[in-house]
Amino acid sequence: MSEIPNCPKCDSEYAYENGPLFACPDCGHEWTAQDAENAAAGQTDESVKDANGNTLSDGDTVTLIKDLKVKGAQGDLKAGTKVKNIRLCEGDHNIDCKIPGFGGMKLKSEFVKKS
Repeated sequence: MSEIPNCPKCDSEYAYENGPLFACPDCGHEWTAQDAENAAAGQTDESVKDANGNTLSDGDTVTLIKDLKVKGAQGDLKAGTKVKNIRLCEGDHNIDCKIPGFGGMKLKSEFVKKS
């Protein structure tokens, strides 16, 4: 690549080379040349990873790794609770699931591990 691509996160034109990476001074995002080529080709690595770095997919079973307080609920979700048949979705809380004895919930993938 002869020209430095715009930042894939904020589309800033002020990106610069920082060793083997490209860096954005506006948002602080860093990416590789391979990431830039994949983004230009329309291929993105938007996989959802658990707390241990394992890739999650629809239908997986996960386990909570810490107690989670739920607003408006009488009790907390306890660490070690198994959740079966998850569905991945977009947004900050990227796991949609039904927790036995609790009901429908959205969880962040950083608080679960793949079982």
